[in-house]
Amino acid sequence: MNGGDLLIGGRWWPGGGAPMGSRSPVDDALVWEGRSADRGQVDAAMRAAAAAGPAWAAAPLADRVALVRRFADLVGEDDALRDLMMAEVGKVRWDADAEVAAVVGKAEVSIAAHDERTGTSSTELAAGTLEVVHRANGPTVVLGPFNFPAHLANGHIMPALIAGDTVVLKPSELAPATSELVARTWERAGAPPGVVNLVHGGVEVAEALVDHPHTAAVLFTGSVGAGRAIHRRLAGRPEVLLALEMGGNNPLIVWSVEDPVAAARVVARSAYTSAGQRCTCARRLVVPDGPEGDAVVDAVAAIAERLRLGRPADEPPPFLGPVVSADAARRVLTAQDRLVEAGAELVVGARSDPLGPAFVRPGLVDVTAVADRPDEEVFGPLLQIVRVADVDAALAEANATAFGLAAGVLTDDDALWDRLRPLLRAGIVNRNVPLVGASGRAPFGGVGASGNHRPAGSYAADNAAHPVASLLSDAIAAGGPLPGVDDDVHDVTA
Repeated sequence: MNGGDLLIGGRWWPGGGAPMGSRSPVDDALVWEGRSADRGQVDAAMRAAAAAGPAWAAAPLADRVALVRRFADLVGEDDALRDLMMAEVGKVRWDADAEVAAVVGKAEVSIAAHDERTGTSSTELAAGTLEVVHRANGPTVVLGPFNFPAHLANGHIMPALIAGDTVVLKPSELAPATSELVARTWERAGAPPGVVNLVHGGVEVAEALVDHPHTAAVLFTGSVGAGRAIHRRLAGRPEVLLALEMGGNNPLIVWSVEDPVAAARVVARSAYTSAGQRCTCARRLVVPDGPEGDAVVDAVAAIAERLRLGRPADEPPPFLGPVVSADAARRVLTAQDRLVEAGAELVVGARSDPLGPAFVRPGLVDVTAVADRPDEEVFGPLLQIVRVADVDAALAEANATAFGLAAGVLTDDDALWDRLRPLLRAGIVNRNVPLVGASGRAPFGGVGASGNHRPAGSYAADNAAHPVASLLSDAIAAGGPLPGVDDDVHDVTA
């Protein structure tokens, strides 16, 4: 795609900042090149969003909903978005198709969530009518990730637009082409000038957006380091709503299962879907020490060795493709090397593949003997095994993380599930299904270092509008004499 374009106030501009580009992790082909926004362009984008805000917030809800539906229709009309994500971030075809479907489906989910969570209510009280309405927050900065460059960004953009907010999108530097196509599709759908704006860039552009005086909300998906930096940057500005989704070091407990092979299939989906680049992917597999755990580990290892790694468009379809870049692949392999140096045992070693430097075969590493394991999110196809003596130890291991996004239990024992479910510290807790199977109809987010109690998913509507409560009466209600005041002061005719 010919790129380098910024959408500011309804016009496309060449970036005035540093050169940047994206290359395909599949074959290193150039996908997009251009320039980042300079500080003046960041300011112009925020000012355009602020100027367009009052009219957009005052537009009928039906018009705002219609824009979101037109956008979804356009996304679903052809394969352009799918093909671009396959090229730019290396999603295999079925995974890219699923993301496009999620973008399309998010429209109706967002519309329903707006009605449910940020609608209007009216209650008759003795003192009058209590009405609760919701108003737009204002110019909203969306900082998008690379792993779901269309779905996760639009998971914030759609609720914001429905609520009456205007948006400035700053996508990941690894997915500028996908985000440019998204912005152009909003334009084709009829977004008024200034309602949807796009700026490209790195940390400096993100900082300028966060710092801008017109910024009313910042909605971020990405690493814990970047999220904490944004949180620190907004210290002393409580008027800016901040929603952070920062990944996890997610545990999956497998205990008391009759079919270890069936459990292993769920484990593989949880750990290796999207080449391990989903924030809900399982990072730690917790099993009983002994034959029961051995059976599960052996079954997972057999599947991991057979998972088809390939290019996104290969036939038959591969299960996983490359990670997003050669640097990302090196980080996965370096993390594995560090664990082995600390005493971990390779069950199935993650390794580079001749397909290219961004291709990493799935890894399975037993870290039971490793003391002081790093509590980090290794963002790729690497699963760590932890063997424990009993259920109490399994629960302790699952919660032994600063993160708290997702956790899962695979078990045939209802009583065990009932015991563990309320004690697992995570925002998403699944039983007998993959961790990556989150529903857009539910809240999506975590606790601890995974977020700041501002979940996305259906609850993204909460981050797009604020409530206003009003007590209403048709006549002035004096309420009788004022307590502690002589009665004669109320007789103004005396």
